[in-house]
Amino acid sequence: MFVNGVLQAPGRDYEVHGRELRFDKPLAKEGRLGPIRWLSIFLGVAGTYRKNDSIDVVYESGGQRRVASALPIIPPPSPPPGRQS
Repeated sequence: MFVNGVLQAPGRDYEVHGRELRFDKPLAKEGRLGPIRWLSIFLGVAGTYRKNDSIDVVYESGGQRRVASALPIIPPPSPPPGRQS
């Protein structure tokens, strides 16, 4: 299990809950770039420096090593109003 190419350890970096991996540290996926951002990148005026984590899981199935790459990041649910996490 890797985040941005860095090996993660179960229990230390993440927990397994059913078919989900849950992390203590916040992870984020860069949203779609708008036309102004694309134009500024194309013109060399600016780059894109937003947080864009990548989750990759290496596993075995049928005796073969497989990789699930660029898995979706689902943010944790927000606490109900009036409660803090």
